[in-house]
Amino acid sequence: MRTSAAGSPERCMGRHPICAKGQRGFTLIELMVVVLIVALASGMVVFSLRDSQGIALEREGQRLAALLEYARAQSRLQGTPVRWRATRNGFALDGLNKPVPEQPWLSQDTRVLDVLPRNPAMDSTSLAALALGPEPVLPPQSVLLASGQTPGNTVRVATDGVRPFAIVPADAAAPAPAVRAP
Repeated sequence: MRTSAAGSPERCMGRHPICAKGQRGFTLIELMVVVLIVALASGMVVFSLRDSQGIALEREGQRLAALLEYARAQSRLQGTPVRWRATRNGFALDGLNKPVPEQPWLSQDTRVLDVLPRNPAMDSTSLAALALGPEPVLPPQSVLLASGQTPGNTVRVATDGVRPFAIVPADAAAPAPAVRAP
């Protein structure tokens, strides 16, 4: 018994009136398989093109958290105060034995929206700063980062003073200090 592939001219072998006229086409199953493949491919593209600004801002927050923890550890190790301060195009760490040059943001549209706690001695034109030691327990602190292209997209890097700096929900203020049971 001979078999043929779908859509092959030998399939009907001239016995069906449509095949006899030379009209050939695709079966419904073949069309449904093609539609399914196109839908799966477009779905994968949509997920791979996830919010690139959100990913870049999250990466910026993770980098900042790691650098703040590094500066905090160096401050305790050296026994000297280290200060993180926002600059126009990035941030700087002041007080380290090995001076660190100003670090630019990975994305040029990253901005610092808020730094807690606010220093009342600083005027409104100054950019904010954080004190990172040398005390082992710090007051609760946080930095709110935002993307200039998508203003609603924010990331908060915070510590309660005991735990390390980490990304927390952006709508949360600096976490309350950790209370240890006696």
